This record gives sequence, structure tokens and C-alpha cells, in this order.
Amino acid sequence: QPDLGTLLVLTATVFGVLAAAGTPRRWLTLMVAGGAAAAVAAVSLGLLQDYQVDRFLAFTNPGLDPRGAGYNTEQARIAVGNGGLFGQGLFDGSQTRAGFVPEQHTDFVFTVAGEELGFVGATGLLLLLAFVVGRVLLVAARAQEPFGRLVAVGVATWLAVQVVQNVGMNLGLLPVTGLPLPFVSYGGSSMLVSWLAVGLVDATHTTATHR
Repeated sequence: QPDLGTLLVLTATVFGVLAAAGTPRRWLTLMVAGGAAAAVAAVSLGLLQDYQVDRFLAFTNPGLDPRGAGYNTEQARIAVGNGGLFGQGLFDGSQTRAGFVPEQHTDFVFTVAGEELGFVGATGLLLLLAFVVGRVLLVAARAQEPFGRLVAVGVATWLAVQVVQNVGMNLGLLPVTGLPLPFVSYGGSSMLVSWLAVGLVDATHTTATHR
């Protein structure tokens, strides 16, 4: 499928691994420039799918199509705003219970935390995710072999970029891409792969420690 969100995460992951591997800065700069040029060309030549263009336009102006492409973004903002500082209470979110936010168990699960747990609860959730990413980066810093370091950097980059993208689209700060929130969104494949990645990091760290 044409999955722009996953492509962006994979691109960032590859870039992070290459940077950690010691790739010269000029090559990294050329990669960034080439990626920007490719993005401009894709938009200019009409290579993006219609729904992808609609999502971008809805991001820039949610009121442009409030019942279509801009509906998710607008309802997500309302739900998060309803939460206030401490939230409306677990399982008591009005927008959540009424089902106004589409895909609130997967792509827009952060709106549930924002509405029911408020700013404090949603911030706590982000801190827990940041703790996981931080621990993975700590493994990378302590790795004695290049393989373990690059694996950890790749996993950390992947998780961090996906969290930023998911939360960003829930808050209306980034276009909607359909990426789940790691360890939080409902879905067997996303949860399984996330835990496998953390397990792989732990395995490389344990192996290096025991040598």
C-alpha cells in the first residue's frame, strides 16, 4: 500500500543509523537535500495519492473540509482540548464515549489520554515513552560492539519518530499519516513488533555484557 507515514519513519531510522555509524556529514547533508528535492518533485508531479494531498491540505486548514479530510484533525483537537489540566476522568471522556474521534483505539488513541487524563496524564504517558527511548539510547551509549550500538540507535530513532508523528497529528501539529502510538495503540502487529525490537536491544546488550 502507499504508506507515506511508514516511509518517513524508515527514512529517519536509516538516517539515524548512518549518522551513528560515522557517515561523513557531507553525505548526510546530501541525503537530506535529496529527500527534500524528492518531496518537492512528488508534490509537483502529482505522485502523491489524492487522500495524501487531502490530508496535507486538511493539516494546513482543518476548516477547509470539516466533514471530510479535516474531520479527524478537528475532532482530535476538540477531544484533547476537552481534557483540560486533569481530564474528564477515566472512561468519562464525552468525545471519546460518543465516538466523535475516528480510529480512537489505534491512530488517535492519544486523544483518549488527552481527554480522559488531561494534560497531566497525557504528559505522564509521554514521559513513559521517553523513558523507554532513553533507556534504549543508554544501551547504545554503553554498547561495546558496533552492531549492538547501531541496533539500539535504529530502534530508538524508530520509536521516537513514530511517537512524535503520532502525537503531532493528534494535536494538529503534523499531517495525519495513520501511524500507531508504540505500546499504546490497539493492534497485535504493532505491539508485537515494538516488543520484539525492545527484546532485540536487550539481547544485544546482555550478550555484550556477558562477554
